[in-house]
Amino acid sequence: MGFLCYTPVSKTTLRTLKRQVLIFIVFTLCALAVKGEVRYSISEEMIAGSLVGNVAKDLGLDILRLKTSRARIFTEGGMEYFELNANKGTLVVKDRIDREQLCAQITPCFLNLQIVLEDPIEFYHVAVEIVDVNDNDPMFPNKNIKLEISEASMPGARFALLSAIDYDVGLNALQTYTLSPTDNFNLKIRKQSDGSSSIDLLLVKQLDRENQEEHVVLLTAVDNGSPRRSGTVEIRIVVLDANDNAPIFTQDVYKTAVKENVLIGSGLITVTATDADKELYGWVTYSVTHVTDNCGDLFEINSTSGEIKVTGQLDYETFKKYEITVQAKDTGGYTDSCKVMVDIIDVNDNIPLITLMSVSSEIPEDSGPGTVIAVINVQDKDSGKNGQVTCLIDDNIPFKLKPSINNLYSLETGVLLDREITSQYNITIYARDEGKPSLSSSITLSLGVKDVNDNPPKFEQQHYTAYITENNSPGYSFFSLRANDDDSGVNSKLYYFIQDHFIQNISVSSYISINSEEGTLCSVRSFDYEQFNRFQVSVIAKDGGSPSFSASAIVDILVQDQNDNAPQILFPVQNKASTGPEILPRTADVGYLVTKVVAVDKDSGQNAWLSYKLIKSTDQALFKLGMHNGELRTVREVTEKDSTRQTLVISVEDNGQPAQSTTVTINVAVTDSFPQALAEFNDLSQEVTGEADLTFYLVLALAIVSFLFLTFIVILITFKIYSWRRSRLFKACSNGNLPVIPYYPPRYADVGGTGTLRHVYNYEVCLTTDSGRSDFKYIKPVLHSGVNGELSGLETMHFNQKTDLNTNEELLQVSVDT
Repeated sequence: MGFLCYTPVSKTTLRTLKRQVLIFIVFTLCALAVKGEVRYSISEEMIAGSLVGNVAKDLGLDILRLKTSRARIFTEGGMEYFELNANKGTLVVKDRIDREQLCAQITPCFLNLQIVLEDPIEFYHVAVEIVDVNDNDPMFPNKNIKLEISEASMPGARFALLSAIDYDVGLNALQTYTLSPTDNFNLKIRKQSDGSSSIDLLLVKQLDRENQEEHVVLLTAVDNGSPRRSGTVEIRIVVLDANDNAPIFTQDVYKTAVKENVLIGSGLITVTATDADKELYGWVTYSVTHVTDNCGDLFEINSTSGEIKVTGQLDYETFKKYEITVQAKDTGGYTDSCKVMVDIIDVNDNIPLITLMSVSSEIPEDSGPGTVIAVINVQDKDSGKNGQVTCLIDDNIPFKLKPSINNLYSLETGVLLDREITSQYNITIYARDEGKPSLSSSITLSLGVKDVNDNPPKFEQQHYTAYITENNSPGYSFFSLRANDDDSGVNSKLYYFIQDHFIQNISVSSYISINSEEGTLCSVRSFDYEQFNRFQVSVIAKDGGSPSFSASAIVDILVQDQNDNAPQILFPVQNKASTGPEILPRTADVGYLVTKVVAVDKDSGQNAWLSYKLIKSTDQALFKLGMHNGELRTVREVTEKDSTRQTLVISVEDNGQPAQSTTVTINVAVTDSFPQALAEFNDLSQEVTGEADLTFYLVLALAIVSFLFLTFIVILITFKIYSWRRSRLFKACSNGNLPVIPYYPPRYADVGGTGTLRHVYNYEVCLTTDSGRSDFKYIKPVLHSGVNGELSGLETMHFNQKTDLNTNEELLQVSVDT
């Protein structure tokens, strides 16, 4: 189970601990820029699902916040050793953690990760210290060691042995060595300047090849863990003949440094060992016995000269330091060893790596300055200035990069955005290190600006003029106006309305309607120019946003005149009574004004331009009519031959298309005596009245006769229907079980046969002109049942027929079917 802020301390790591404390203080100060930070300490090799800590409780986060904000873990390097249980708010182990694989010999070993939350974007830093457990045995590079020792070697002679490797650290690291048996040999352990230990096999008793040619001892390496672990190697010692001087290196430890981009085959360093012996026993050969982390393929040594060369590609980011163990051996079997410490110098060979931890693809245009769009992690595997990265964006976009800790940046809005100006941004983020030469990388984000309803509709004009011709059909579309909205989607969807008001105490909706989607004005009724020829409406355009915006425009609607009114005669006055005649004295001169026709037209414009024409006259050569003023004048002098009664028919016609006209009849009495003129035209009036009365009476008589004829037809049809229904009733009775005995009235024969009760009786009646009001009766047959001998029914029908006859005699024949 994890616990907070625990760091193991030992005397051997005191300087490291001080440096880590300083780093922790700096880290704590920088962490103030993030929402929160927590540290845990767990042991390596914990099983998957093991609890690390309750991050929700330790960071003060709500469980609901973790669920709804898509909380996730971002780990530098891409390896995911932990997972977040959003339902419980706990951090648990996801995969096996091997501290030695992560940090090698570095202590303490930390795994840094970020907990990222969205809506809004937040992140929290979590540092997990991986505490070493004693899970590695000390191991020797070789399973068996063979040494050749001259019998001439004196007690105190040392023979270098390869140190064991223990990947654990701290208390679990390699602690000591033991040797068994110790009759002839013992161990000499020496501390190196770099803190490591080297071991030598110490000869405590001179060997005698003739007594024993070979010795076998066991070398055991033991760590200080709990429980303790150990590793053993067998050392086989071959005793050689006399060679009493061993090679000696000029230095116990050689140090060198090389750039990581050094060419393969380049010389690294030359080691030198001397042997006091001469000739054959003084020849020394060199060999590499061990390289850090088994990287023996990166280096080789010239066995004669001792020059070490690079044979593989070095990488500072993989290993920053190599330790090479070189052995010098003479022909007599004496050996000596030294360490070559190779420091790798970093060069700027890695471009910065940009990782998007969280990013939004779209934000509303009303997002305020400081709205987080993306959280970016920038890493450079190089060190020093080569790994120091500067992250930036272009200056001509309304965004800014805000640095945080641990190479994190937040991309935020700098100002308010306007989708109507720019609806899409391509934001390029540049990362550049400070190496020589500088390396850089970039990544481009596509950010859409989501529209909000912040623009009202706009009409192209604030005032429109529309025309519609009178006598239009209802539903006729006569004008269209459109508004524009700079927003998009639903926010730009416009709907049109007419603001309600009253025209002549009637709502404007009774006159005009508008298509709510297209803005087309349509008439609701037919217009009459003569009633009103102009009115005004206010059209409102409203968008579909929330809240919505609207705009209005004024439309002046002008009704255009049509030639739908005929001219009206004002003078002479036209009525049912006869108009008085106009007097033309026989002494009148040429051009005498007899009368003047005065007319008006309710239409306007050219539809109201009137022209006068004389279409009929008793004497065409006596009068002329002014075409435009309607003045009736004489063309010549009146003569005795001219009729005393002149009748003129004058047409008044307008100038419309098509033209409308009205006629007027003017009676002119050519006389000098006014009473005589009245007498003549009164006689004429009476004759006309008599003819009109005769026509009226003829029409009335025709209507009466037609009415009487239709009445007779209706009565006849009704009688026929009644008779048919009665016959159906009698027929139904005849279908019973009892026999039916027909009964006939006296003096009438059975002509229809028996069993069907169908008899036809014909009556012929001769009527005179005075019998129009007479009545006649007949008795229908009655049915009598033969079983009971009683009269079952008797029906008598009384038929009255009244008619007016215009002829002397009319024959009426009635056929009755029963």
